[in-house]
Formats: sequence, C-alpha cells, structure tokens
Amino acid sequence: PVAASQAAVLVGEMQRRKAPVPDAPPGIEQVCYLLEGAAHVEVAGERFEPAPGEACFFPAGAQHLFIVTSERAKVMVIYAPPYGEDPAKTTRHG
Repeated sequence: PVAASQAAVLVGEMQRRKAPVPDAPPGIEQVCYLLEGAAHVEVAGERFEPAPGEACFFPAGAQHLFIVTSERAKVMVIYAPPYGEDPAKTTRHG
C-alpha cells in the first residue's frame, strides 16, 4: 500500500465472493479501478458491470457493493482520507 496523509492507494487481487456485505465508510471517498477480471457494482441505487480499465466512485458514507464475478480480479483502490481497512471505521448494512 501507498499511504499519504490525505489518500491511500492499494493494488490487490480479489477472489469471487458469494455474499458480500454492503458497507459505507463514513467520511471516506473511495475509487475502485478494475485492472483485470470482472465485477458487479452497486452504489446510490445504480448497478453496473465495469470492464477492465474502468473505475467506479463511492461517495463518502454511500452504501455500496463491489462484487468480483470472475474467478479473480485485480483492483486498484484509492481511499481519501486513508482508513486502512479498519472495520471499526466502516458502517455495514445487511
């Protein structure tokens, strides 16, 4: 991970998930850039299937889902400000 005082950038591989839990990190904006694979995204009542090379934006506090639909996907995620995937800082729904 690359972290600064105002943003964090992570690149990683995700496996297909069967039942993800919607989350909404308060005060944290998030951008997911799909590098490889396939995914399904839901945010603010909209649903779409990003292709590799496309990004999605999750506004601060917005409930969202990012579901890997291929066997695996490579994703770059940008958080502003960083929160280090701390579950205590995430509101989960479902």
